[in-house]
Amino acid sequence: MENSRSLAGLIGPTLLALGTTEAFNMDIFAAQTAPVVYLNGTLLFVAGLAIVRAHNVWSLSWRFLLTALGWLLLAAGLYRMAAPAAPQAGKGLFTYLLLAVLVGIGGLLTFMAYRPERNP
Repeated sequence: MENSRSLAGLIGPTLLALGTTEAFNMDIFAAQTAPVVYLNGTLLFVAGLAIVRAHNVWSLSWRFLLTALGWLLLAAGLYRMAAPAAPQAGKGLFTYLLLAVLVGIGGLLTFMAYRPERNP
């Protein structure tokens, strides 16, 4: 459980910051070059792989979100590395909904990581 809280304490605030700042800066993503997309994919892949190796928990609890997020990052990174010239998501309802989901997951993980310990 401590490993889950540590990872949630890193990933939760990161998702909060990422989702919020990307929503406010959508214009800068319109003209991304393939090398930047490839680099982003590499970073996502490494982050996903690190999460999956450190936290491969498949229980029906909030901890499952960490494992699922790790696999999602791994797949998204591999896709961005394999197809760096593919069109990028632009402004639109789907993009903003995806960012809202990321912020929501980030908020939940942050809460779970920093909430007070429960006495057994």
